Amino acid sequence: MFISTTWIFKNSTLVLLMSKCVIGCQDGSPRLPLHSSIALFLLSYCKCKSLEVHLVSCDPDTSRKLRGELPEFLDLKIVQVESVPLLVRGCRLPAVLDETGTLCRAGLAVVLRHIINRTIEADPSRNDVQALLGFKKTCLKACAEVSKWTRLCEIDIPSAVEEHLRDPGGHEHHPPPRAILTLEQRLGEPVKVHNDDKIRRQKLKQLQKNATSAQERVHSDPGDGFELKAALAKLSVSAAPTPTTGESCEIRKVKTSDLPALDHLFAEGLYFTLTDVVLLPCIHQYLSSIDFHAANRLQCLPHLLGWYARVQQVPGVLRAAESCGIKLIGPGKLPPIPDETSVETSPAGQLEQEEETSTQLPFVGGPRPTITKLKESGIEAVFSDHPCPEWSLPWESLPDAIHPTEGKMSNIRTVRKRQQLNNLVAMVTQLAKPGYVVVDFCSGTGHVGIVLAHALPQCQVLLIENKEESLIRAHLRSAELGLQNIGFIQANLDYFTGPFQVGVALHACGVATDMVMDHCIQAKAAFVISPCCYGFIQNAIKFTFPRSKKFQDTLIYKEHMILCRFADQTALQLPPERRLTGKQCMGLVDLDRSWAAESHGYRVQVMTMEPETCSPKNNMLVGRSYLNPKESLKQID
Repeated sequence: MFISTTWIFKNSTLVLLMSKCVIGCQDGSPRLPLHSSIALFLLSYCKCKSLEVHLVSCDPDTSRKLRGELPEFLDLKIVQVESVPLLVRGCRLPAVLDETGTLCRAGLAVVLRHIINRTIEADPSRNDVQALLGFKKTCLKACAEVSKWTRLCEIDIPSAVEEHLRDPGGHEHHPPPRAILTLEQRLGEPVKVHNDDKIRRQKLKQLQKNATSAQERVHSDPGDGFELKAALAKLSVSAAPTPTTGESCEIRKVKTSDLPALDHLFAEGLYFTLTDVVLLPCIHQYLSSIDFHAANRLQCLPHLLGWYARVQQVPGVLRAAESCGIKLIGPGKLPPIPDETSVETSPAGQLEQEEETSTQLPFVGGPRPTITKLKESGIEAVFSDHPCPEWSLPWESLPDAIHPTEGKMSNIRTVRKRQQLNNLVAMVTQLAKPGYVVVDFCSGTGHVGIVLAHALPQCQVLLIENKEESLIRAHLRSAELGLQNIGFIQANLDYFTGPFQVGVALHACGVATDMVMDHCIQAKAAFVISPCCYGFIQNAIKFTFPRSKKFQDTLIYKEHMILCRFADQTALQLPPERRLTGKQCMGLVDLDRSWAAESHGYRVQVMTMEPETCSPKNNMLVGRSYLNPKESLKQID
């Protein structure tokens, strides 16, 4: 089992909020890591008491040293790393472990969203907490591997500030960190909100009303603006629905282009959201480390200083900050906010202008010229023979909960899904040995992982999925089967750091295939991956394409993207010739991936699942590290 018998599980969820070591301040006093400070701040803002909080520390005297930063209303415990359940130990903190000890949520954004949901479950009237999730409840929902905004808030800014805090004096004459400058640029962008036109017309009406009195124009308070009033009203716990009032004919006739722009108040525009909760402890620590008498570099951060002052006006922020020992700098103590029109172009204004450079080779359009160009360089798609094309799981004798039939899956699709599972399970069972940890990446509702946990009772199986709804469904299916060798992690791939020996993924979309393969390579683990959605492949934060040197020497990025786009044209309803071209393109894209893995000491086979009709995306990559020469594929009897 992944859980630890030294922990007593209550009905409430267990939360781990602290990194293994405390970061020191400039004056030598201890400081909580920023991710831990952010989580505690949100717990205080929400007044959430339904979670038992465990702080992982290597110093038994931590609670005394950090007494001022730990909210008194929380049920806090200091624990050693050795006593933490293995499921949590394999993840980056903060993490939340459910009462069964088998479902872990890891990573800052996932944990914070879970805290919000737990608060709302306990008190549905908390409009202020519900508003933190933003429009359609998507605030920081996109994972950091694909969303630059999530990565900036969840990873880049906390990391940059912690690096600055390690030696603030060493950065005295340097400009603000790049991540801070990027945030400054985003805060200066126009506001984009749902129903923008309606809100701007309401603002125009308010401006016209104020303009009727010259005294109001002269003595109006800048902090008493329309946007700030609307934003704070939305956070009211007892907020009532705003009555609908008709607009005057003159206002309705105003063109959208002539409506007043909305002020950018908070991190994501007009409203206070979870993003502001994440950023406040980070920006506060950064500003607190700077001597304002010699803070000329803050002159390039007018939007950030204005944001920092406005956030303090949000009800509950000052109370939560005080509970966590965060002494926010009041408006009177902040350096003067420079006039935005007088600020010279800062490095932030130049960040988005930087473009990637690539080798300028002649561009060849279309799949056939590109394939021909590769062929002239001796590169052709090669498919290995399937070692066990007839192998199948005994579906008739398996429990109902293992069958991929939940939802509205048709009989035909169910048969194809079983065939896909036959292929992946056949490969994994050859690679896995008793005691191995097998990880089902991008697990969805657990089609692969649950079958593997049932078929490999002497192995531990982990299911990793970013979508909470899918993972909860997989967790329920596992509980129905009574599986004891399975664990569940809701997290981005990067937040799983535990050891494992085999990685598997069925239809990992786009760059997810490359992310899974890279994770396996870092762990020296074997992998069985079925790629999907080749058309979604594009340069990402961690990857650029082509991946291998041989392809890079032959194709430029645009040509490789042609292969990816045409690799998606394998649907059965397409003409046979086009499907054949699509299959060639699939093979070439996966050949590039396999060569990239082989440069890290892997032996990779690209093969076709049997039967080919089980899926239009029927490629399968099977890789083994040279460090494990005994893990060779054998014929299954």
